[in-house]
Amino acid sequence: MHDNGNTQNAETRLSSADHTRLSLIRAGLKLFGEKGFDGTTTREIARAAGANIGSISYHFGGKEGLRAACADYIVELIGRIAGSALDLKPDHGATLTPSEARAVLMQVLDTMTGFIAARPEAGLIVKFVLRELSHPTVALDRIYEGIFAPVHKRLCAVWEAATGEPAESDETRLTVFTLIGQLVYFRIASEAVQRRMGWSEIGAREAAAITAIAGGNLDAILAARTRGKETS
Repeated sequence: MHDNGNTQNAETRLSSADHTRLSLIRAGLKLFGEKGFDGTTTREIARAAGANIGSISYHFGGKEGLRAACADYIVELIGRIAGSALDLKPDHGATLTPSEARAVLMQVLDTMTGFIAARPEAGLIVKFVLRELSHPTVALDRIYEGIFAPVHKRLCAVWEAATGEPAESDETRLTVFTLIGQLVYFRIASEAVQRRMGWSEIGAREAAAITAIAGGNLDAILAARTRGKETS
């Protein structure tokens, strides 16, 4: 993922208080995702973050505030990564030619695969989000409104530019869900994938192989939609 260097450089410039805050958020993501909100104590979070237990109240007002901060962290991080491949301005899709839109879709697949499949932090985020999807709270509302819905809507707009199919049709929205879902699988089932493929990890090389297959799937879908219009 091309964002790693910038992220690491930014973190070296954080103050001690900001480092503590970030460590608490990452500990919250991990423990809330693994054990659930009710199953996680503030003492466990502080221990995992290497922080004083009082720092949770100081930075977030308590455990509930930390959960909200975890959601905001996901929104900010995914928004920055998505923004590197997908312009989120409201009129973005309408300004693209079909060939430009297809190139954007391919770039999004590449960027998302690099993050979801190969970046370790994505594992914490996916577990946290899956837990929220199973037991929705206001944290899921923040994630959905802050990044999930805007990115999905923009991808649908780009799909319309690429294919001419209405952005908000059921078919387009479900197609975009399918494109995203195939990538998320490689994080959810990463252990099974590595065993079956004989991989020791999913790194840059493995992510490139996944992207090639996902890109081929996208090409096939786009080609089928084009043939359908040519024969109609």
